Amino acid sequence: MFKLLRYLKPKDYLFIGLAVLFIAGQVGLELKMPEYMSAITRLVQTEGSEMKDILQNGGMMLLCALGSLISTIIAGWFVSNIGADFSYIIRKKIFDKVESLGINEVRKFSTASLITRTTNDITQTRMLITMGANMLVRAPLSAAWAIIKIHGKSWEWSTATAVAVVILLATIITTMMIVIPRFKVIQKLTDRLNGVTRENLTGIRVVRAFNAEKYQEHKFDKTNTELADITRFVDRVMSVMSPMMYMVMNGITLVIYCIGAYLIGNSVMADKLTIFSDMVVFSSYAIHVIMSFLMVAMIFMMIPRAQVSADRINEVLDTPLTIKDGNFDDDTAETGTVEFRNVSFKYPDAEEYLLKNISFKAEKGQTVAFIGSTGSGKSTLINLVPRFYDATDGSVFVDGVNVKDYKQKALRRKLGYVPQKAVIFSGTVASNISYGDSGNGKPSERKIQKAAQVAQAKNFIEKLDKQYNAHIAQSGTNISGGQKQRLAIARAVARDPEIYIFDDSFSALDYKTDASLRQALKDYTKDATSLIVAQRIGTIMNADQIIVLDKGECVGHGTHKELMKNCEVYKEIALSQLTKEELNV
Repeated sequence: MFKLLRYLKPKDYLFIGLAVLFIAGQVGLELKMPEYMSAITRLVQTEGSEMKDILQNGGMMLLCALGSLISTIIAGWFVSNIGADFSYIIRKKIFDKVESLGINEVRKFSTASLITRTTNDITQTRMLITMGANMLVRAPLSAAWAIIKIHGKSWEWSTATAVAVVILLATIITTMMIVIPRFKVIQKLTDRLNGVTRENLTGIRVVRAFNAEKYQEHKFDKTNTELADITRFVDRVMSVMSPMMYMVMNGITLVIYCIGAYLIGNSVMADKLTIFSDMVVFSSYAIHVIMSFLMVAMIFMMIPRAQVSADRINEVLDTPLTIKDGNFDDDTAETGTVEFRNVSFKYPDAEEYLLKNISFKAEKGQTVAFIGSTGSGKSTLINLVPRFYDATDGSVFVDGVNVKDYKQKALRRKLGYVPQKAVIFSGTVASNISYGDSGNGKPSERKIQKAAQVAQAKNFIEKLDKQYNAHIAQSGTNISGGQKQRLAIARAVARDPEIYIFDDSFSALDYKTDASLRQALKDYTKDATSLIVAQRIGTIMNADQIIVLDKGECVGHGTHKELMKNCEVYKEIALSQLTKEELNV
């Protein structure tokens, strides 16, 4: 938990100091009041006492109470500001860290867990600061101060108070030993519940189409019941603490008065008033000691869960990055070239290589296509270019420079990437097409319209109510799959990159739109290099180079005509889709 506090601003450390100062003032004023109460008790029991003296001491008690209230409000204001700053800073740190994580790290944590860590876990740690910080400072100060005040008053009363404290500590320690291990389980179950809920919402159309609502409800209920059961158990154990605290607190008051009655009964008349006065003061201070331990108990209720959450946050923040920035962001001698030299790749936890010894070079203006059966490694191969993964063996070069030497932003400014699954963000048509930083500023309105025209998106955009200012829902749920793909392609075109990467980006288009789009792209991107992953032979027939992958190996490399003669795998795929006449064989 303390590790996270290093992210606070200097202003917050000043606020911490001021909060501690005002909390100390609050405790001092509260513990001053029993002294005035003792003085009033003596004055009431002493003959010849004047009313003004009683009123004066009563007035001082009221001033102490008012000062304590003001100190509490001011300290609360400082603590609230610290808590708000803390949650803002840590939430931003996690978000920034997640953006810099590689795909492997994201998969390691899971999307649902990262969402929980950014929300629920930060809330748990903030609660400890806003609610626990006050008690964390106040409890030891109040207990120490009160013990000093009652020290030497009576060994009988001191012994009774010590026994009460031991009972409290035993209760707190036993309770914590039972519940602490379960807090980690609660957070993991919260991750799982978040994951199930997210999966259900993402796949709601499929769930309804297959009448799988009951299945999803059962899946949710299973996780929800596990979480509810363990939370219920923890709450039941924790609920023992509150009545135990109040029983001890009221019991110690009763014991102090019983001991006081015994001492008064066995003392001489001259000492009776002193013992009675001491008893009033001692009972008040003893309550402060017990209340201090009650606050400690409440802190101990919050610390374990907050610590688990803090550990989970630190786990994300301390994760070493596998994809590290290089230093290169200068001009290159080559432009628009992509070269793979003996590239092999496997996932960190995998035993077998997914890609094996791949080599080719795409020159400026060329179109290089990749085809093969599902799972042959096509998408993984082109994902090595923008460094979503790094090659395990061999090297990938862009414009003659190893991609590992580039600053990631500099490398990605050269690329126009269209993913396999079109990703659309909430906003407008124009904001989706002009999305991101290409290094040349935001595209102009004319540029956006041109990109839409090239991507064959202009017709459907102009039919929308507000055209380029039309609202797009999150994930593009208010437009079709083909329209999403065309907007994703327009987004890449609007960047005017040196290199285009199309990861099976034409699959949702009809043949007519596909042909029109490819022709428009060919004319518009003639000076740019294109890397295309495709399943349709018709999409890649005219590529300058076609690379055929099978089980991660390159089994064919050449033009369409060359591969039809020399590569059985390619020929088999081609004849399964088109006739010999259509294939120009």
